[in-house]
Amino acid sequence: MTPDWSPLDQEMARWQDLGLTLPLWWRDDDAIAPTRHLERLIALSERLCLPVHLAVIPSMASQALAHRIAQTHLRPVVHGWTHTSHAPLTEKKAEFGAHRPAQDMLDDALRGLATLQQLFAGALVPMFVPPWNRIAPEIVAGLPDLGYAALSTYTPRTSRLAAPGLVQINTHLDPIHWKASRSLVPAQQLVDQIARDMAHRRAGHTDNAEPYGILTHHLIHDDAIWAFTDALITRLLAGPATTWIYQSRTTT
Repeated sequence: MTPDWSPLDQEMARWQDLGLTLPLWWRDDDAIAPTRHLERLIALSERLCLPVHLAVIPSMASQALAHRIAQTHLRPVVHGWTHTSHAPLTEKKAEFGAHRPAQDMLDDALRGLATLQQLFAGALVPMFVPPWNRIAPEIVAGLPDLGYAALSTYTPRTSRLAAPGLVQINTHLDPIHWKASRSLVPAQQLVDQIARDMAHRRAGHTDNAEPYGILTHHLIHDDAIWAFTDALITRLLAGPATTWIYQSRTTT
């Protein structure tokens, strides 16, 4: 069913009346190799002129992926180490939660960075994306010493820096209905959410200097998710949104 876009259109009009802009970025998780799904992601990203920050699982990343990404404007970032949960079955999944020794997790984070630096060379963005967007505070504090400059999880950040020397750049809208169909969250719910998120930013309740992040997982998208992602980003970029891409000395 086609959603009613008017709540978002009305909020975007308020932004434009006030001369506000929405920095917009795109993160896609779980890449390991070239696939037809990745090709669809690349094509959509290029058509929308919005580069994707591609969260790559280091332990499984292939040379073929590095070769393909080198031909695009996608930006690889570090997605944990093996994307394996160490949490008990009674808790939410986490690879870097408080379920094993901190030094083991820091070693894995360093191994992930080193592996992808070798694979992608200068193209790698020094951003850490913990699988399932969960990470223990002591690991956050240790990331800058490993060479990371940014951390990305989910929901609006509460401060610009997650730790000294580590900027927080989160994602905010995930179109996948993980707990039910694993297809698209009801489209109207997503439209209403982003309109509400933008209203909170306009009112100063959340930080509009933080790029607004669209979070996708190309490997499991169906046509409904692809179509909504396309329509949403197209609409935002036709309004107050501006393309944001990580720069090595970002101060966002």
